[in-house]
Amino acid sequence: MSIAVVFDSAGTLLNTYRVAKDIRNRKLLPGIETTTLTFSSPDRVLVVLPVHSKEIMQTPGDMLLSSYLVDHNIGFGVSCTRKIVTADEIGDVLYTDRLVRVNDLQECIRNVWTVCKAESVVTMNSGAIVNMAYKCIEFAITAGGWPFDGAKEAITALHRMGVPTFIASGDRVTKLEKMADHFGIPRDRVYGVATPTVKAQIVNDLRQEYDRVLMVGDGINDLCAMQNADIAILTVQQPGERPEDLFKEADYVVKNVSEVVAIVRELLSPARHFDRDACDASYKR
Repeated sequence: MSIAVVFDSAGTLLNTYRVAKDIRNRKLLPGIETTTLTFSSPDRVLVVLPVHSKEIMQTPGDMLLSSYLVDHNIGFGVSCTRKIVTADEIGDVLYTDRLVRVNDLQECIRNVWTVCKAESVVTMNSGAIVNMAYKCIEFAITAGGWPFDGAKEAITALHRMGVPTFIASGDRVTKLEKMADHFGIPRDRVYGVATPTVKAQIVNDLRQEYDRVLMVGDGINDLCAMQNADIAILTVQQPGERPEDLFKEADYVVKNVSEVVAIVRELLSPARHFDRDACDASYKR
C-alpha cells in the first residue's frame, strides 16, 4: 500500500505565535488565531507579504504601508478567505489603503520577536487582513514559528518507512522551504500560499498517485483538505479553541504530531488493520 502524508505548517509542525494589530481601534491582539479571525467575517481576506522582517524594521515607521509595498513592487499571496474575490480587487484595496503605517507592522514584529527570540530555529511571516467591504486593511499581522518537539523525528520516521511527506500551507514559500530543509522534506513537496481550496486540490491530486492520503492539520483553513483526504487527522498540540466542525471531520485527534507515525505504521501493517487502541489518538468516525 502506498501512503502520502500532507501536513499543514503553522500550528501543526510549528509551534506558532501570532499577533494582529486592530487598525481602527489601535489595539494589539497578541496570541490571536489569524485564520479564525479571517473566517469570522465573509469580507475578510488574509494575505501574506513576501517581505523580510529586517527590511520592514529598517523602513521609516510613519510611511504608509501601501506606499512601501508599491514603491518596492511587493506582491502578495492569498492565504485564506471565505469570499470569492479576484487578486486585482484585493490589490486595489491593499495598494491604496490610507490607514496602516509601517510602524503598525513593526509593532507586530517586535511583539512576535520578544516571544520567539529564545528559540534556535525561528521563522517569521508578516501580512495583513484586508476587509473588502470597508475597502481597507483592517489588521496588520505577524506570526513566528518554531518546530514542535518531536516533529522532525516524526518526519524522519515516516521517511524511513518509505512514506513521502508534503507541506501545504497558507504561509509564504520561502518561509516554508526553510522549515522543510530543517525537517528534511524536499522542496518540491512544499506548497506555499495555499488557500483552503488549494489545499483540498493538492490532496485530491495526491489521491491519484497514492492508495491512501492523510491530511494533518489544526485549523479551520485545513477543513476542506481534511474532507478530501482518506484519513483526516486533527492535531491539538497548538493551544487554542477550534470549531466543532474540525472535530466532527477528524478520523483521529492527536495531542502530538509524533502520533501520526503510529497511525501510518498501523496502515502499513501486514493485516492492514487499524489497532486504534494502540494509537495514542481518538477515533472519531
